[in-house]
Amino acid sequence: MKKTSTVICHHEYGVPEEVAQVEAWDTPTIGPNQVLVEMKASPINPADINRLEGKYPIRSPLPAIAGNEGVGVIAQAGSEVSNLRVGQPVISLDRVGHWCDAYAADAKNLIPLPDDVPLEQAAMLSVNPPTAWRMLEEFVDLKPGDWVIQNAANSGVGRAVIQIARLRGLRTVNIVRRKELIPELEAEGADVVVTDEISLSKQIRDLMDSGDAPLGLNAVGGESAREIAKSLSDHGTLVTYGAMGLQPLQMSNSLLIFKDLCFRGFWINAWYKRANVTEIHEMFDQLIPLMTSGKLAVPIEKTYPLTDAKNALVHACQSSRTGKVLFVMN
Repeated sequence: MKKTSTVICHHEYGVPEEVAQVEAWDTPTIGPNQVLVEMKASPINPADINRLEGKYPIRSPLPAIAGNEGVGVIAQAGSEVSNLRVGQPVISLDRVGHWCDAYAADAKNLIPLPDDVPLEQAAMLSVNPPTAWRMLEEFVDLKPGDWVIQNAANSGVGRAVIQIARLRGLRTVNIVRRKELIPELEAEGADVVVTDEISLSKQIRDLMDSGDAPLGLNAVGGESAREIAKSLSDHGTLVTYGAMGLQPLQMSNSLLIFKDLCFRGFWINAWYKRANVTEIHEMFDQLIPLMTSGKLAVPIEKTYPLTDAKNALVHACQSSRTGKVLFVMN
């Protein structure tokens, strides 16, 4: 590795494309139990935008390298490292700072990946697919044929929910804002796709031919979340994991009194902190083969080098994208 590495960092909070700076930092050295990871790809997620803006619940000491997730390969291994080898793809679950050429990490904190994993897809493995997986696993005892209703269905989490639910024999109702997304999501396995142009709850009730709808997934808030709640079965659960609409949840008393709904929240960072190593590895043992086989995938609209950070961030903030925006390195 070179003595210096290109990084995208920020010294202050503000408009993402204005505060993000491309700089050369010293390539880190490693200890006997550490590895040097040469980065290959990293997405721009909504959480990354929020961190640069200073709106995320966790703030790193400044200056900070940005980038909440990504994939790299082992470039160097310390003398005591036995579980990883040079050239092996890996992801990190506890690092903020993936928009760089290289980083040092304790070998025990990395998740090893097979050599045939598609690297650009693997760059998006640690946040959205686990969020979808955990929400389908943790809150409701879902049975084949059950309906899951979600908004933001074309998001990274939304697409993962569609693909995982289909493999488990679950059915999904998917809410989007643009009609042109309907055939795209249907091709990925969505059973029903609706837009929010007319009353959602009426559309959903008319389109669900049979079966229970015990689980709703909300990443928008406001009226969209309320319409999902109205469409759930009695004793159903609405899980909120995002707030893209910047509107609070406003539920009528009747949804609690007469439908006895349960309202929960989910944040994958918090799950990683409370889960044990076995639980984490068991989840990835399920997700990695799905990604390697192409059954779990997210469309990518464009990739950028680290040196083109400003254009990449402007692109990622556009609402009419058809896929993710990634940085590619090395």
